[in-house]
Amino acid sequence: MTIASIIDATIAFARDNSAWAAPVVFVAAFAESFAFLSLLVPGWAILIGIGALIGASGIDFWPVWAAAATGAACGDWISFWAGSHFKEAATRVWPLSRHPGMVERGRAFFARFGVWSIVIGRFFGPLRAVVPLVAGVFGMRQIPFQIANVGSAMLWAFVLLAPTAAVLRHFTG
Repeated sequence: MTIASIIDATIAFARDNSAWAAPVVFVAAFAESFAFLSLLVPGWAILIGIGALIGASGIDFWPVWAAAATGAACGDWISFWAGSHFKEAATRVWPLSRHPGMVERGRAFFARFGVWSIVIGRFFGPLRAVVPLVAGVFGMRQIPFQIANVGSAMLWAFVLLAPTAAVLRHFTG
């Protein structure tokens, strides 16, 4: 089974079972944002594909958006918790142990931008899942983290889903 076939099967499932679109999106966004799954699950591609379904089918945008934002915020929160709880040991667990450069880029990014790294990192692939973990390792306070986490998750979900949904809705009807 290839990554492309997993993506296609997941999108087809959401298309054929529209009531499951929001739960599928929650899981994809969670996996995309959780430090230990983000390298294994093609969450971004699944979210873009389901965003296209919103525009081309009867799937309602707002529940899917809420699921994406909630899944992303939960993934980051658990990554942050793992960093807070396990400190440096969290960065030595597979699959992060196989990508030390990614962890170091996350450290440098967090050191440079602080709380804003949570917001900015949300929009940059590998940093998306590593920065919250690093923020936890460095002892960032919970309240500033959660404000940046939830706010950026809501914006990220909208930016990821809305353009495709709007464009396809415009051209399909």
